[in-house]
Amino acid sequence: MTRVVEHEHDHGRAPEHEYDVVVLGAGPVGENVVDRVRAAGLSAAIVESELIGGECSYWACMPSKALLRPVIARSDARKVAGLRESVYGPLDALEVFAHRDEVVGDWKDDGQVDWLDSIGVRVFRGHGRLLGPRRVEVAGPEGERHVLTARHAVAVCTGSRAVLPDLPGITGARPWTSREATSSDRVPGRLIVVGGGVVGVEMATAWHALGAKVTMLVRGERLLPRMEPFVGEHVAEALRARGADVLTGVSVSAVVRDGGTGPVTVVLEGGDHVEGDQVLFATGRAPRTEDIGLETVGLKPGSWLDVDDSLRVTGSDWLYAVGDVNHRALLTHQGKYQARIAGAAIAARAKDAGPLDDGSWGAHAATADHAAVPQVVFSDPEAAAVGLSLAEAERAGYRVRAVDLDMSGVAGAGLYAQGYRGHARMVVDLDREVVLGASFVGPGIGELVHSATVAVVGEVPIARLWHAVPSYPTLSEAWLRLLEAYRG
Repeated sequence: MTRVVEHEHDHGRAPEHEYDVVVLGAGPVGENVVDRVRAAGLSAAIVESELIGGECSYWACMPSKALLRPVIARSDARKVAGLRESVYGPLDALEVFAHRDEVVGDWKDDGQVDWLDSIGVRVFRGHGRLLGPRRVEVAGPEGERHVLTARHAVAVCTGSRAVLPDLPGITGARPWTSREATSSDRVPGRLIVVGGGVVGVEMATAWHALGAKVTMLVRGERLLPRMEPFVGEHVAEALRARGADVLTGVSVSAVVRDGGTGPVTVVLEGGDHVEGDQVLFATGRAPRTEDIGLETVGLKPGSWLDVDDSLRVTGSDWLYAVGDVNHRALLTHQGKYQARIAGAAIAARAKDAGPLDDGSWGAHAATADHAAVPQVVFSDPEAAAVGLSLAEAERAGYRVRAVDLDMSGVAGAGLYAQGYRGHARMVVDLDREVVLGASFVGPGIGELVHSATVAVVGEVPIARLWHAVPSYPTLSEAWLRLLEAYRG
């Protein structure tokens, strides 16, 4: 293992520390980078200004799913004969919040710190900024300063933040972003959700079930616009059936809230308005790169960072950008995948192990970012997809065929829920006869997407998939029905 060299200088200068690798940002992406480089025998330090574990652990993936799990479980139970009569009461919001707080460790990161210590990673608390090539300055919470030098690599893993649109009155209205929506311990009587993407849909689902009257305001013509059109249609129909208002094709022009308290009014272009007790803006994200010293290495502060498939920043031989900051796939699991690739590439280059295995699907190439990004939206019904949609495949120049399936015809669906409604689509490359993408919407389909991911990543021929027999009677029988429809 490489020895850590630390130099502490007198005369008022910041202590200087030397490591093989320095990581900015200790969310799940940064944690995975240091885990991989430590496993390869390199020394590492990690810098974090907030909680170790990052956005996903405390304000995104984990708390949102803790809020949504009882919502979806109750909904599924209401579709089961002999059980539905027992679950028609309201959710116990306080118990849901208590479980959410337990899941996020009451917003304390002691366990994460202990894990980093156990693998020999030095944690520096404070704000980290680049000081030029391979150097990072850390301004600590008590005014202390440290300078870190990286022998081999600095990895920027600072993630992204929610963006509020530049609208009249929005600052004084004190709107929710995703952070407040996942951490609030009070149910607003009326919640306005601006945005129809994943965060908007999931939080509308959760807070409506917890007792809020939800109104969604969506600029586009459908929910979940990055997925196949039928997915958003199913989700919107279900939200409306449960009493939520979903307005599409509308744009917000202003927000009004006197004194930052009391009701909030969202003004729409054209003059109409919607009144609520709270408003959530789920309208996009920006990279957290505005104050990390990018200008000291010739890069633009606040920008997304362009990288190659080994996650190394374009034009650099030492700087890596991993996770949301590179804008390749803003998903925690994809960022962790990139971190494993980047850690392996950093270690290989540090050891001068010869040419990298950076060809398509190689050990040092994040190929899945281009061809096989899986995602589950924990809406009710669930939505999931991987790979290319039909429109994306056609735009990419593939000769393709889409095979569609009404999931109600799958034997396992009828057992999963009475009156099951759902839809599946498989996109096939006709020249190679492999699956380019798959999309699903319906109760319980989140667990189907990994089988689709294996098919896409493995480029498994349709003729071989025919021999992958789904257990009967499960939702996975959807694969057999899709293949039957394709073969005719």
